[in-house]
Amino acid sequence: MPENTLTVTTGRLSGSAASRRLRAEGHIPGVLYGHGMTPVPLSVERRELRLALAGPAGFNTLLNLAVDGKTFPAIIKDFQRHPIRRNVAHIDFQQVSLTESITISVPVRLEGEAKAVLAVDGLVDAAMDSIEVVTTPNNMPNEIVIDISDLQPGDVIRLSDITLPAGVTAVADPDTTIVSAIHGSTEADGQTEAEAEAADAAEAADAAGDTPAE
Repeated sequence: MPENTLTVTTGRLSGSAASRRLRAEGHIPGVLYGHGMTPVPLSVERRELRLALAGPAGFNTLLNLAVDGKTFPAIIKDFQRHPIRRNVAHIDFQQVSLTESITISVPVRLEGEAKAVLAVDGLVDAAMDSIEVVTTPNNMPNEIVIDISDLQPGDVIRLSDITLPAGVTAVADPDTTIVSAIHGSTEADGQTEAEAEAADAAEAADAAGDTPAE
């Protein structure tokens, strides 16, 4: 797991007005807590945060948080985005122990092309875009990759079908659906377009009482 040092500033004022001023100056208000410590209100430069999270782990990067001359191993536990601009408006850092397990959400990435599904105008539906797992901070995966190349129409990939890295355990029920291959309309009906039209015509004839004698 990559580690990056991120320096934060403590002693920020509380309240929405103070937070707006911080954001206008290019800072993000936040808080550090965890392992019994008193929560520490802080702020971090938006640019420095972006650089610290620029690696493949993104928001799951293990950070060395520099706070008033001390360094704390920490992760981003939560963050809020501006409802319109969608940039980070507030951020929660959690101090962690490198030897103790934590619960985090790891993004899911689908890999490959489900040609058999596409051939019948079907689609691959990702029911979950992340999976919650328990692991130690140093063992946090950047992402969980699922190969969909061999999917057939109607197939379902459940949590129990996914091989997680050693030392990583999923939280959800093993039967939880992660990915499903949905039939296209032609495949689902089991008919060609011409057959479907003929069936519709027969139904209309039945409804009118005009079904031809056998």
